[in-house]
Amino acid sequence: MAFFKDVKEDIQAVLNRDPAARNSLEVLLCYPGIWALIFHKPAHWLYSHNVKLIARLLSQFLRFLTGIEIHPGAVIGRRCFIDHGMAVVIGETAEIGNDVTIYQAVTLGGTGKDTGKRHPTIGNNVVISSGAKILGPFKVGDHSKIGAGSVVLEEVPECCTVVGIPGKIVKRGNIRTEDLNQTDLPDPIAIELECLRRRIVMLENKLREIEAIEKVMPVNTINDETGKDII
Repeated sequence: MAFFKDVKEDIQAVLNRDPAARNSLEVLLCYPGIWALIFHKPAHWLYSHNVKLIARLLSQFLRFLTGIEIHPGAVIGRRCFIDHGMAVVIGETAEIGNDVTIYQAVTLGGTGKDTGKRHPTIGNNVVISSGAKILGPFKVGDHSKIGAGSVVLEEVPECCTVVGIPGKIVKRGNIRTEDLNQTDLPDPIAIELECLRRRIVMLENKLREIEAIEKVMPVNTINDETGKDII
C-alpha cells in the first residue's frame, strides 16, 4: 500500500508543478520521470536487501527506457519531480529530500574514486535546474535553487541561489523555491563586469582632473647631477 501511496503523491507533485500536465493518467503514461521513480522503488529495495545484481539490471533497464540513470543505492524522498529527465544521473550514495524538482541533464555525482559517501545530499524543496552538476559528498540546504548549467563543488546553505562555474552563492534569503523560476537569476559575471566598468569610469574622471590641473599649473622641475630634468 505504501508503494501505491508514494506513486500517487509523485503523480500529484507533477500536476502541482507542471502546467503542461492535464490529468493523472497522462502523467502516468507520458512522464518518464514518473516511470523512473516507480522502477527505482523496487530496485532500491532489492539493493538494500543485498540483491544487487538484479537491482542494477533493473536500473539499467530503466536507463534504456527513460534516459534517466538512477543507481539503485540512491535514496529518494517523497514527491520528487524529475521533469523531462533525459541524461539525469543520480549516483549510488546520493540522498534526495522531499519535494525536490530535478530538470534534464542534471548530475548528482562524485569527484573521483573515493569510497563511502561520495555523492551529494539534497535537502527538501530544492530546485536543480537544467544541466546543473552537483559533485561531491556535501549537502545542498533546504529551499535552495541551483541555476541552469551550474557546477556546484561545495556545500550550499539553506535558502540560497547558486549559479556559475564553479557555482557561487549569489542570493541568500528565507525564500521558498516553489516558483521554479530558472531564468530570473543573478549573473555574477555581469555583476563583476559592472563593478569593473564603474571603476574604470572613476579612474578616467580622476585622470581628467589631474590633466586639467597640470594645464593651469606649471610643473616644477629640478636638475640632477647629469643635467636631466626631474619632475
